[in-house]
Amino acid sequence: MARGWPRRRTWLAAVGLPVAVAVAAVAVVRPFGADPAPELSIRRLPAPPAPVLAAVDADAPLPDAGEVAAAVDGVLARSTADLVAAMVVDAATGTVLYERDADVPAVPASATKLATAAAVLATLGPSHRIPTVAVAGSRAGEVVLVGGGDPTLAVDETAAYPQAARLEELAAQVRRSLGGAPVTRVTVDSSLFAGDVYGPWDADVPTGGYAGPVTALMTDGGRVDPDAGTPAERFPEPDLAAGRAFARLLGVDPDDVARGRAPTPPAAPSPGPPAATSPPGTPPPTAAPATGGPAPGTELGRVVSPPLLRLVEIMLVTSDNVLAEALARLVAAARGQPVTFQGAGEAVIGTLADLGLRVDGSRLADGSGLSRRNRLSAALLTDLLTTALERPELAGVVSGLPVAGWSGTLADRYRSPQPRTAAGAGVVRAKTGTLSGVSALAGVLVTADGRLLVFALLANGGPDGTADLLDEVAATLAGCGCSG
Repeated sequence: MARGWPRRRTWLAAVGLPVAVAVAAVAVVRPFGADPAPELSIRRLPAPPAPVLAAVDADAPLPDAGEVAAAVDGVLARSTADLVAAMVVDAATGTVLYERDADVPAVPASATKLATAAAVLATLGPSHRIPTVAVAGSRAGEVVLVGGGDPTLAVDETAAYPQAARLEELAAQVRRSLGGAPVTRVTVDSSLFAGDVYGPWDADVPTGGYAGPVTALMTDGGRVDPDAGTPAERFPEPDLAAGRAFARLLGVDPDDVARGRAPTPPAAPSPGPPAATSPPGTPPPTAAPATGGPAPGTELGRVVSPPLLRLVEIMLVTSDNVLAEALARLVAAARGQPVTFQGAGEAVIGTLADLGLRVDGSRLADGSGLSRRNRLSAALLTDLLTTALERPELAGVVSGLPVAGWSGTLADRYRSPQPRTAAGAGVVRAKTGTLSGVSALAGVLVTADGRLLVFALLANGGPDGTADLLDEVAATLAGCGCSG
């Protein structure tokens, strides 16, 4: 227990954490993801089972490592999992209060999304918005719909994600840009993402409704019905489905939609000599071709996603797999790596290393945690969360954590009649992870004394009920000041 970490400033924990997490808790309209969760409505939230988001006490005593170990070991003694890796850290000082196989890389399941969240926020920034663009095609009357990697794009006001960009607005921009000229063909360019559209997942994942094909252009996370929630039927070719919806909005036969590449945009005019020295009648360099209409590649319209901060919060609180995969690919694109499952995994790990986190033995085969090839350690996850508490650009990693008994994938956990976990309701905020034989829980909690702790729990090779045991560990820490 003597391993020490640098002393950390916890401005977010002491000042902004309750507010930030409260926003995440109430703003999500439809949760979806690998871990099933009840539907929440911004208009009808469930009554909290306990005071939600307890305040941190800056003067609370530091928990005693021996008491923390006794409390955690008392619960984990009942575990039958092949591996339970755990770490508990005091957020204010970085003091390690408990560790058990903390450096052993384990399958993290959806706790992988913490790594994806930190990487995309660090790489692109919390205010970045993902564009979806329409440009003029090479043929008269052709419009090319270019996917920028925004899976939250909607067709119209019926949207699976709040404040989503809409194809109907993009279509209106195109009509204005063309000045009434007819659109005769829609082409879709989803070439930003490469490689397989399904990850190295269990065979039942593609048809299970918790994920779908990962393409750079899609609407509503690829859902056939935006109102379906999760699990939901997904389009087998979501980029073409988005293109057909766009074609209908433009009055084009959806059967004419095909994949292609957007033309290179026209070059900007060079400074050159003053206009007075040019021969009379010389057209500007970007003039439309003689046949009329905009030059190929000319932008006709653009819509953008909500800020990445909001997308990260949605992804974490609802454990949205398709959104996670898209965000991981954006990290790969920004770092100049292949925009594939493998490239995204390597890009995320590389970003974590650049943040100074301990990535030894870590590897990612996807960005969502559906892959059993992923390996992260409890030490890395606690280090990541502690870093997120002190770096403003990473605040969404913490504000997006589900709240026990209240929101997202923890909405139905820590509730009565669950006496062993009731102490965690409203004070444990953590990312869940669930695959058959794999359970994970990593986040923050406030102890009975008001101390903020960071923790990570990874169980591999155990029964499906192991998640209850991890909940009990977190609730035990929350209910115990453990300060002697």
